[in-house]
Amino acid sequence: MTNNSGISAQEFKTNVLFYGDNLDILRRYIPNESIDLIYLDPPFNSKADYNILFKEATGEESTAQIQAFSDFWHWDDAARHAYEFLTSNEVDAKVSDVTDALYRFLGKNDMTAYLFMMARRLLELHRVLKSTGSLFLHCDSTASHYLKLVLDAIFGIENFRNEVVWKRFNFHADARRFGRVADRILFYSKTSEYKFNRQRAPFKQDYVDSKFTHKEGNRRFRLSDLNPPALRGPIYEFHGITRPWRFTKEKMLQLEKEGRIYTDSKVPQLKRYLDELEAAGGAAVHEIWDDIPAINSQAKERLGYPTQKPTELLERIINACTDGKDDWVLDPFCGCGTTIAAAEKLRRHWIGIDITYLAISLVKGRLRDSFPDAKFEVEGEPRDLGAAVELAKNRYQFQWWALSLIGARPTGSTEAKPREGRKGADEGVDGWLRFPVADHFERIVVSVKSGHVGVKDIRELRDTVSRQKAAMGMFITLEEPTSEMIKEVKVTEPYISPTWHHEYPKLQILTVEELLKGKRPSMPQVENSFKKAPTEERATRSTSTKLFQNDKRHGAPTLSP
Repeated sequence: MTNNSGISAQEFKTNVLFYGDNLDILRRYIPNESIDLIYLDPPFNSKADYNILFKEATGEESTAQIQAFSDFWHWDDAARHAYEFLTSNEVDAKVSDVTDALYRFLGKNDMTAYLFMMARRLLELHRVLKSTGSLFLHCDSTASHYLKLVLDAIFGIENFRNEVVWKRFNFHADARRFGRVADRILFYSKTSEYKFNRQRAPFKQDYVDSKFTHKEGNRRFRLSDLNPPALRGPIYEFHGITRPWRFTKEKMLQLEKEGRIYTDSKVPQLKRYLDELEAAGGAAVHEIWDDIPAINSQAKERLGYPTQKPTELLERIINACTDGKDDWVLDPFCGCGTTIAAAEKLRRHWIGIDITYLAISLVKGRLRDSFPDAKFEVEGEPRDLGAAVELAKNRYQFQWWALSLIGARPTGSTEAKPREGRKGADEGVDGWLRFPVADHFERIVVSVKSGHVGVKDIRELRDTVSRQKAAMGMFITLEEPTSEMIKEVKVTEPYISPTWHHEYPKLQILTVEELLKGKRPSMPQVENSFKKAPTEERATRSTSTKLFQNDKRHGAPTLSP
């Protein structure tokens, strides 16, 4: 990927996972017209906190939760600045007009704050998209109609392709309205010349039974009319009928010779054989997607991340609008990394962006679990002490990042913005590790400090280990420990494994600088804190498989079943 926009962008040599605000990342790193497909599943403005669950030793979901993100938006200085930018001379007049209209209609509220946040990012996403590229915005009915206005202004009304309705649930009880069971996915292309491969799905049995009612030996077939599109086709006489036909006369006579024309009716019709259509992949996918179920509590791919989407959904989108291994897929709100996993499976290049280290840690673990040989870079996480000090200005992001260095599970407040000094249910515990011992699991308490430290912190950790009945305690510090802290650790009795009778320091101090240089704690083999993603096999081909009929451009002629 090369920079043709004057932006200070790096040359991407491999797949990249970015930590940070996607607006900043897009502006600084992603060049003009470099991306083939963008899928984004941003917060829906649903006014909800979304918590991530961790697994217990039994494999069941843990009652311990930590907030992954907060889906709340408010009219504040950031929203006002976004409004001022979107109505300035720096953006297209259509975008300014829609922004001003929404502002005058909706006023200064949470919805406008959300829409203007999205509009600024959609402008950047339009910039980085190739002329042959497409964008899929996943949303729900809360704001889909407003988002479509914004997309119409940025992409052009003529480049709207579909509003896909994805049926997530078979039943949803709502007391005073019809149950909401579906999401919307808004599909836009950048120009009229965009990549599109027609997708197919297996026929449903009730469709087969109702439509394929004719038999020819053991073969079932259905009848299809021979009308040309818009009734514009070659006109000639066939079986005593003169009218426009779908095919040329030569083609029609060839089909009749092959036994594919049904004449036992007033007007000849085309035979469409079930076995041939099934071999081609089945029915052409339309804009109602009711064949991909949401992730349920028993699904193997379920990681416990809020709003996780099924990989099959992303595979369909990627197969539809990219052609092969040289294409780039971007997800600017990558969350738990479903888009990333699907792109890796289908051998596409990918870029993922998220604003929380909790998500970044989850995606890294998911890739390593599903594709052990996956090669990717992580940009934005500290690689030296100076960068760690900078990150420490955001206490909670630093804490999540530090815990990820040893694979610990975070714990604490589930508030959107935890108040300074406020602890969660497990006071004094920032994270957990566990390891198996005989028929149960032992726990390791992890404490993270980004500020001044002293011997009292080690004494507090020792008390916490005792109070929590934990086996060991880890103390991660940005500052160097004092001699008194080191002495306090040394005089503490060690933990002795009852299984292997191996001795481990009961309390351990790990500096961030040591961890960045590769040092790891001395402890038994611990379990993975996050739910383990299943191992995946990459697609054997870089393009769509035989289950997908490749109609390379929108509007390519095809015979849909």
